[in-house]
Amino acid sequence: MKRFVTLLVLLILMPSSFLGVEPNEILDDSQLEQRARDISKNIRCMVCQNENIDDSAAELARDFRILIREMLVEGNTDQQIYDYIEDRYGEFALLKPRFNPKNWILYFSGPILIMLCLILIYRSYKNSKFEELPANDFTLEEKKRIKELISKR
Repeated sequence: MKRFVTLLVLLILMPSSFLGVEPNEILDDSQLEQRARDISKNIRCMVCQNENIDDSAAELARDFRILIREMLVEGNTDQQIYDYIEDRYGEFALLKPRFNPKNWILYFSGPILIMLCLILIYRSYKNSKFEELPANDFTLEEKKRIKELISKR
């Protein structure tokens, strides 16, 4: 039973990178292979949606990885490969959208919302009226009564 539990834990904790690139996909040229891996980490798996094709075990991700390696062997630059994938599959295929006017709302909406929230918090804090606590103006009789109550404890 202990062996089964150990095997189960090892399978759960095994990194998903073992499931990604297969040995028959790896290029002989280590520089090209490194470029292929870098590009693959920036391309979205269309099956897994939030995983890059370098880590994905999906068949479509494998096809993408092979396509990238073929294009690198042909002499294409990284930018040409990104452009080809974006032209064919849309900008959604890129894990990091490009910085262009079409995507400005994506990049600027977060900081703008944070600034608006900070302004609202500042204005509400500035406009709020704090009630001051009454001064400690007890009469001698009240002070004696307080001391009596405290001493009875």
